[in-house]
Amino acid sequence: MSVDDVLNIDRVSEEAGSTVTWEPLLVVDDGKVISEATELNGYQVTAEVIGETKGPKINMMKYKNKTGYKKRLGHRQKYTRVRVTGIAAK
Repeated sequence: MSVDDVLNIDRVSEEAGSTVTWEPLLVVDDGKVISEATELNGYQVTAEVIGETKGPKINMMKYKNKTGYKKRLGHRQKYTRVRVTGIAAK
């Protein structure tokens, strides 16, 4: 991810227009890869919440032979859409 990327993350309870911050798991800076937890403590990612969205519909079917049992199930995962505003060292 980089600045101005729009991402779908798992749903968070923040309102649209608010700011979300988290610590990254991996940083690539000019070809240098940083993945150790001690070095990553100095980095922070900030993002602006754009709104909520839903993922694709997943259809499931339960069926048991010779009993007449059929059940249709469905699921749509809820996501929060965010725009990355900054990646910086603390």
